Amino acid sequence: MRADITSLFGLNVYTDTGTYIGKVADLVLDVDERIVRGLAISDINRDVFDVTSKGIIIPYRWVITSGDIVLIRNVVNKFKKPKKEIEED
Repeated sequence: MRADITSLFGLNVYTDTGTYIGKVADLVLDVDERIVRGLAISDINRDVFDVTSKGIIIPYRWVITSGDIVLIRNVVNKFKKPKKEIEED
């Protein structure tokens, strides 16, 4: 996939199953190899990621395509918060 890196900034990120992840805030570049290594995501979906930071970095290899949005593989189930079970008395 080839695109201007500036075109990715501010795009919404979704999984291929439609789960909102966040917005592209920045890119992680490997200058020596001249490739993108990851996407820095801000405004992250707190229902998916249980982190205290303002954002996360996802590997660029998860990206399927980009256009009006960035579409990534649905690997976020590994990070999903476990649902709290309601205890019955």
